[in-house]
Amino acid sequence: MTPAPVDQQEDEEMLVPQSDLTENHQPMEVVAQPEAANTVENQPVEDPPSSRFTWKIENFSRLNAKKHYSEVFIVGGYKWRILLFPKGNNVDHLSMYLDVADSASLPYGWSRYAQFSLAVVNQIHNKYSIRKDTQHQFNARESDWGFTSFMPLGELYDPCRGYLVNDTLIVEAEVVVRRIVDYWTYDSKKETGYVGLKNQGATCYMNSLLQTLYHIPYFRKAVYHMPTTENDMPSGSIPLALQSLFYKLQYSDNSVATKELTKSFGWDTHDSFMQHDVQELNRVLCEKLEDKMKGTVVEGTIQQLFEGHHMNYIECINVDYKSTRKESFYDLQLDVKGCHDVYASFDKYVEVERLEGDNKYHAEQYGLQDAKKGVLFIDFPPVLQLQLKRFEYDFMRDTMVKINDRYEFPLQLDLDRDGGKYLSPEADRRVRNLYTLHSVLVHSGGVHGGHYYAFIRPTLSDQWYKFDDERVTKEDMKRALEEQYGGEEELPQTNPGFNNTPFKFTKYSNAYMLVYIRESDKDKIICNVDEKDIAEHLRERLKKEQEEKEHKKKEKAEAHLYTIIKVARDDDLAEQIGKDIYFDLVDHDKVRSFRIQKQITFNVFKEEIAKEFGIPVQFQRFWLWAKRQNHTYRPNRPLTPMEETQSVGTLREVSNKVHNAELKLFLEVELGLDLRPIAPPDKTKEDILLFFKHYDPEKEELRFVGRLFVKSTGKPVEILSKLNKMAGYAPDEEINLYEEIKFEPSVMCEPIDKKITFRASQLEDGDIVCFQKSLPVEIVEQFRYPDVPSFLEYVHNRQIVHFRSLEKPKEDDFCLEMSRLYTYDDVVERVAQQLGLNDPSKIRLTSHNCYSQQPKPQPIKYRGVDHLSDMLVHYNQTSDILYYEVLDIPLPELQGLKTLKVAFHHATKDEVVIHTIRLPKQSTVGDVINDLKTKVELSHPDAELRLLEVFYHKIYKIFPPSEKIENINDQYWTLRAEEIPEEEKNLGPNDRLIHVYHFTKETAQNQMQILNFGEPFFLVIHEGETLAEIKIRIQKKLQVPDEDFAKWKFAFLSLGRPEYLQDSDIVSSRFQRRDVYGAWEQYLGLEHSDNAPKRSYAANQNRHTFEKPVKIYN
Repeated sequence: MTPAPVDQQEDEEMLVPQSDLTENHQPMEVVAQPEAANTVENQPVEDPPSSRFTWKIENFSRLNAKKHYSEVFIVGGYKWRILLFPKGNNVDHLSMYLDVADSASLPYGWSRYAQFSLAVVNQIHNKYSIRKDTQHQFNARESDWGFTSFMPLGELYDPCRGYLVNDTLIVEAEVVVRRIVDYWTYDSKKETGYVGLKNQGATCYMNSLLQTLYHIPYFRKAVYHMPTTENDMPSGSIPLALQSLFYKLQYSDNSVATKELTKSFGWDTHDSFMQHDVQELNRVLCEKLEDKMKGTVVEGTIQQLFEGHHMNYIECINVDYKSTRKESFYDLQLDVKGCHDVYASFDKYVEVERLEGDNKYHAEQYGLQDAKKGVLFIDFPPVLQLQLKRFEYDFMRDTMVKINDRYEFPLQLDLDRDGGKYLSPEADRRVRNLYTLHSVLVHSGGVHGGHYYAFIRPTLSDQWYKFDDERVTKEDMKRALEEQYGGEEELPQTNPGFNNTPFKFTKYSNAYMLVYIRESDKDKIICNVDEKDIAEHLRERLKKEQEEKEHKKKEKAEAHLYTIIKVARDDDLAEQIGKDIYFDLVDHDKVRSFRIQKQITFNVFKEEIAKEFGIPVQFQRFWLWAKRQNHTYRPNRPLTPMEETQSVGTLREVSNKVHNAELKLFLEVELGLDLRPIAPPDKTKEDILLFFKHYDPEKEELRFVGRLFVKSTGKPVEILSKLNKMAGYAPDEEINLYEEIKFEPSVMCEPIDKKITFRASQLEDGDIVCFQKSLPVEIVEQFRYPDVPSFLEYVHNRQIVHFRSLEKPKEDDFCLEMSRLYTYDDVVERVAQQLGLNDPSKIRLTSHNCYSQQPKPQPIKYRGVDHLSDMLVHYNQTSDILYYEVLDIPLPELQGLKTLKVAFHHATKDEVVIHTIRLPKQSTVGDVINDLKTKVELSHPDAELRLLEVFYHKIYKIFPPSEKIENINDQYWTLRAEEIPEEEKNLGPNDRLIHVYHFTKETAQNQMQILNFGEPFFLVIHEGETLAEIKIRIQKKLQVPDEDFAKWKFAFLSLGRPEYLQDSDIVSSRFQRRDVYGAWEQYLGLEHSDNAPKRSYAANQNRHTFEKPVKIYN
């Protein structure tokens, strides 16, 4: 999978070359592992070198450098180091990468492959350490790889979290170096008979699915039989694009591109760089195809192949009542967590749930009844697609996590086992539900991205193949099955003295989707598909494409035998100057080009020119072009008669020292009075060939008007009448002359003194003279660009800018022509004018990220950049898009303010309202509270408020009213405001204020985990008070019904360990220690099930964070 340059600020969805343009290499964001990353898997692994490196960074918060490198450590004979961005690599997260320490001095073409993990150690609770792992093929272009968004800076720098202790950060790297085979010489078709699919950025998830579908021949045949016509365009028709893709997979010798198919989905390049979900894409694609197959000969194919049915039932235990509902499915989602294999997941799927007690079932005529509820299968499809739930929502961390647990799946799956326990009574028992494994789709990586590939056995033989983007390899069964079960892998120690603990690596490559084919249907499904299944027009179209490709390939292969000669003439200059180009003389890509065999002499080539342009050989004179030191490109000297006898290959080498197969020439043809070609004049050293452009300030038009030979000792004043004639002026018209000297990086165009010689003005062959009418002083101001230099300056810097409203970042709102030299004020004034706004300072602009095709996360500060050109640049890319917002107050005023989102919890009503508070940055928490009082409904007029920091359902801080708000960051945690209860205001000397949190328990990997949820709160407890007394107050405060409250358990929790309490226990005795670090880690826990809807609100929404669902637009 080839990394693509996409920048993303909030999560790790994309590959991100991040650079501050001072070094050649760029840290790369993890997501797509490069193609070669998995080549190692085709080699027997013999104890790969591995080690762990620990890096202690003292005075961390005082590091001022943007980048910070660790010392070098050695693994596998290679030098490594960690590269860290303490304040984030243009994101508000810590950025961390593994870097090849000596990449600059390694030999050309070096590469190495490593699996590694990077960690920030939590120095209070090791279990909260943050560890991320990946794999990468390091090379000169990608000499570092890692995580741009490793962890939020807000968490890292918060001393309560335990990552920074005594201003020391501890970072760990674990590195395993594996041997690789030569990737580039490998030929998939030759080695396996199959070809791969090219990766478009982050489309490996799609490639693995497409290969799986392609290798179901019955499906491929149905796709070929979908009606398409020769007038359809693949980029606008999903059926044709899929037919084309499948045809190429079947008959091509090289890997196949998927661009036409993604275009037919209506995806832009940004969609291709978004990693989507295989399961979602599978469903959406099948739905689309099902829809497109309606009314055709293949209608119903998708259902025939993939559709099964199950029955949802509820059956009363004590009365004769049963409710059933039949539902269809195209794939089944199976639990991985808590299940050791596919059968265990099926057992869980059909598990019977008892509805009793509070949860009784309401049966129509019988009222509330004890019942059992479950699912049984009516029939399974011929092709059974099993989606393994490797990704789950972790409520404690409020985020998605990947389940890497070991999970086994068999080669043969018998769904009739144990007397057909998965089948409903109405299932047809004559159908034998014995399945054989056809493909295993694998996900390698973490929750925020990674790499997908597939193991498939196309004919259900014992030979498996791995389809990894462009590369297809033969694999054995162990690699396809056992090695994709997941779990942990322990690597043997190669350097025991260096690291004594066994080096365990979580196997983050594991099965994500399984495809089984029913034994009794396999002959029908694994059928023969040949050319006669493919429509004639499709065959013709694809053969033609193939021939064009072959032709280009042949040209490329023979390129060394030919020279390309590009011939520019006066006509080309006249046609291009003032339209396509303004500087220099010609765009060589748009002139007539000839492909000539290198050994042919130039004189023979002149005969071809005579035929092509109708100019006799004796009237042709050719000039060589030369690149000058100031980067301009001009005719330099004519070819000598001697040179014209040489071969064109030799001439090309003379003209161009750079290795380039092109020879660029200017053909000089002189015309007589009858406008027919005549012999070119003799040229001595005294003769200078000058080119002339004419500028009209009224029309703002520049055009080429001709060329002249002048004597170096002559003066411009002697040719003025000729120039006037060229421009169509009267012979004595007063004109001004300028020399166009250069235009990069800035324009240089200077007046020519008409009274001194051409030599004195340093004019030489190929120079350009621009001229215009002299303007009387009184009319100069009538023109925007009254003279040649000002016009060329304008042309050089002009830019059409596409403005988009930040609320609709995909649509252009309006376009304005501007100069790149415009100041910040010029730009906002033009935008305000366009929008009919009187106050330009209310415009806020945001730059465009060229890689992700989205607005950058941070807007441009008021006068924060000097020129428009600074607004449009993104690393080494230049954009032509800007986003705008119209603010309700001027931007300078807004920048002096701090905006906080505060969730106000009403004292008596069960409601939470988010308020946006905007105050000057030097304000205090007390000012926030006063502002809030004017906006919220209080339970009584004298109520006092407080502001809390809540994170993962725990209260971490009560903000003192004097604290400045400038450093409060509401992006990572919720700010909560609430009334201070009366009982807390009058605390007795022995009363304690304790934290009370809701929790549930969960067992993960044989470890008990406490998961907090819901709203945490404070409670006053009195000395000697029993749990029974406290429970009464808690029930009243939370208004929990008796029958629910009776099921609640109460525990004292310290550092995550629960100690259950009895009603008679004195609670205050548990909360004696007052010096405990982090009061939030000692609390009274209320254990009960979490019935609340998840994430009813989120105060920490970043500006542009969203993950797109898969959409196919056509």
